[in-house]
Amino acid sequence: MKRIGVISDTHGTFDEPLREFLKNVDEIWHAGDIGSLELADEINAFKPLRAVYGNIDGGVIRRVYREFDFFKCEEVTVLMTHIGGYPRHYSPQAVAKIQSARPKLFIAGHSHILKIIYDKVYNLLHINPGAAGEYGFHKIRTAVRFEIDGTEIRNMEIWEYPRR
Repeated sequence: MKRIGVISDTHGTFDEPLREFLKNVDEIWHAGDIGSLELADEINAFKPLRAVYGNIDGGVIRRVYREFDFFKCEEVTVLMTHIGGYPRHYSPQAVAKIQSARPKLFIAGHSHILKIIYDKVYNLLHINPGAAGEYGFHKIRTAVRFEIDGTEIRNMEIWEYPRR
């Protein structure tokens, strides 16, 4: 069993309230707009980090992280990107990747809007953790954590924290 924390759109913020929510996870998955390679390193020093770059992430981050990451956690296949959309509104690039990879879990960020939706068309769970950082139009910072045990995704929890 793995405990996973999913964040996105930190835009350079990884503070104590977010650390507190993620302190008991085994891994952190970041769906882009990290803010800097230094912040990615800071998160990775806190917990093992798997990440993709976002539209605000510059060339250094893009040399370290990819636009799409496809991997397996326990027995669940995962596809993660920054600008991917959501069920019935995926980006064309995301549709192509979803159709070829057939993930059971699709994670995207970018919108700053938390969404957890089961997609019946592609038989996958879509998670957008919203925005964990201080910058953007969102009023509440959000993140998600859950467990993957074999083929099961369970014990989903949402973190909400007001912006300063």
